Amino acid sequence: MVEFTLVLPVLLVLLFAVTEIGRALVRYNTLTKAVQDGARYAAAYALLGTTGAVTIDAQLQTAVRNVVVYGNTAGTGSPQLGGLQPAQINLVDAGGDQIRVDASYPYQPLFGVVLPNLGLGSSINTSFTMQAAVSMRAL
Repeated sequence: MVEFTLVLPVLLVLLFAVTEIGRALVRYNTLTKAVQDGARYAAAYALLGTTGAVTIDAQLQTAVRNVVVYGNTAGTGSPQLGGLQPAQINLVDAGGDQIRVDASYPYQPLFGVVLPNLGLGSSINTSFTMQAAVSMRAL
């Protein structure tokens, strides 16, 4: 009983840590896949006509943001990631027929934004911003 009482807090901390890391990896994978889908959509529609010049207009920018956030160009439904906003998505002409889609996602941990210090210094902030960027050649 004494050993169990001593080991249980350590096991619970490990369990919560593994759960949080797994959740963060799933969120990052979802963000990366959404940015890839947005870059693929932008690559298909960034070249207008036969000039070979990449053109990023407001309509394409809005459509790409909707594809990344909502998974469709109409911008309907719920976001693929809670807390991801269209304003956090950038579509830029990277030069040389390349387009780049960047996303910043503020990750909020499940078990709290701040770990208590337990009397050993300052508290630890556990929230952070995930970054994802994909470059593709416009078709």
